[in-house]
Amino acid sequence: RWSLPNAERYALQYADGRQTYITESNRGEIKNGSILRLTTSPDQEAEQLYSGIQSNNSDVKTDSLKKLASLSQDVTFAQEFINRNGLKQIFYIVEEGNDTGEMLAHTLKAFMELMEHDFVSWETLSAAFIKKIVSYVNMNAVDASVQQLSLSILENMVPTSRLLFELVKKEVTLDRLLTHLQVTNAQLQLKAMALLIALLLAATDAERRELGAAAWGNLLTRSLLLNLCERRMRTSMDPYSQEQRELLQSLRQTAFESESEAPGSNFSTERRRSLCAKEFRKLGFMNNSNPAEDLRRAPPGLLALDNMVYFSRHTPNAYSRFVLENSSREDKHECPFARSSIQLTLILCEILHVGEPCSETAQAFYPMFFGQDHFFEELFCICIQLVNKTWKEMRATQEDFDKVLQVVREQITRTLSLKPTSLELFKTRVNALNYSEILKLRQTERLHQEETLAVPVLELRERLKPELLELIRQQRLLHLCEGTLFRKISSRRRQDKLWYCRLSPNHKVLHYGDVEEGVDSPPIESLPEKSRGAEACPHVPCHWEKVAINPWGVACPAPWTAGVG
Repeated sequence: RWSLPNAERYALQYADGRQTYITESNRGEIKNGSILRLTTSPDQEAEQLYSGIQSNNSDVKTDSLKKLASLSQDVTFAQEFINRNGLKQIFYIVEEGNDTGEMLAHTLKAFMELMEHDFVSWETLSAAFIKKIVSYVNMNAVDASVQQLSLSILENMVPTSRLLFELVKKEVTLDRLLTHLQVTNAQLQLKAMALLIALLLAATDAERRELGAAAWGNLLTRSLLLNLCERRMRTSMDPYSQEQRELLQSLRQTAFESESEAPGSNFSTERRRSLCAKEFRKLGFMNNSNPAEDLRRAPPGLLALDNMVYFSRHTPNAYSRFVLENSSREDKHECPFARSSIQLTLILCEILHVGEPCSETAQAFYPMFFGQDHFFEELFCICIQLVNKTWKEMRATQEDFDKVLQVVREQITRTLSLKPTSLELFKTRVNALNYSEILKLRQTERLHQEETLAVPVLELRERLKPELLELIRQQRLLHLCEGTLFRKISSRRRQDKLWYCRLSPNHKVLHYGDVEEGVDSPPIESLPEKSRGAEACPHVPCHWEKVAINPWGVACPAPWTAGVG
């Protein structure tokens, strides 16, 4: 069409940035609407770049290597370049060169792309080339991109042959790899972690023992270590297992100095069983007569039991404080330790992807997990105390259990996204991210999201707003008509007496009066006291804090908060 001479010197490529040549073998993959561009043919490009990377002009050489790294992604070009013995020239640049900056980075990138096509075996690499690559990993003053590429090259070498594994294992020091895991460059951390995985998978059991448990404890990646928890996570509690029953009983015995187990006690079997059930209830088990049933769900299975036992043994003061503090609260307001622990363990497994296969494209890497022998259990110890703290901040009741754990999940994920470098730093940051801060963040994100809404969506929302506000008003009035049970509060302490308050069907009168324990919804006729008008509206606690207006549409003269009225 353009009447170009020597048509064989040209070829077509996709114009969307892909370095892919159109050939007879892939022309059938072209889709309607694809934009192609005319460019130099692969063999001509290979010839030009082969000459360019041998240039004495450093700028020409660098530009040629940069283009080579890009074009080498295409299999057709790669084959043409390799056929011209191009890899030999790349080996020469690496082995004989002294550059450790941009030129070297383009060279290593080109080498990696060419090797991806499997035209050449990794086993053909010379010892001099490998040692030079290793030297870049071990250097201090070298470009980070060079170190990333060098780590990737070594990672690809290790699984291909026993000889290459032993060479890399000998030349790359453990201390140096650990240093790469502690830097702030996330990509460098990921490449170092990938090489560690490759070394671990290629090593024999004897070699792992030779390296030492402590050394490999630091080297194992988070994913591999966490997956050691998978077996316990997927195993339900066996009520006939003596070992598991003893672990369960140790939780109760650590929390309470039970009279039934004191030396010389003469409690009957029935009374001892009743006392144990009472103590398991205080521990927060749903099935206090047979707490093993709470651990039958897998996941989190026995992993939840392991976490609870670890917490009770390694932080006994915090464990006792958690249990005893909630034992002294009113039943509806106590934070159930066991139930919270089971759900928290499941949340941590989901956040950290326990039991899931390693992802080659995952970007999450948490340096704080290295150097910890029991980092999952230590993380649990921090987070279970966070549950209790958040529970108190939210003034939660048993009905709010799921809401509290949702907030805790958000606190954990937001803190992990900051990539804390140690568990101590994680603890500091996650405790600073209290419930009030979570509400502020949610509000900010919601407002930001609303700002990005399209105009038609905003118009639709404004159109629906009156109807929705009326629906909310009706729901609030309905809640007032149904009424709520409250515990009487004196100036000194909470009393055992109860009272009930509800709005009349005509929305004009509040009926209230004392009721007996166990009465859920007394009829309105049984409530002798009445109040008319906003001025006489009783100030009711906690539950009705959600009711923003009183039935008359008048602002309540005092805050509707807990402890008032």
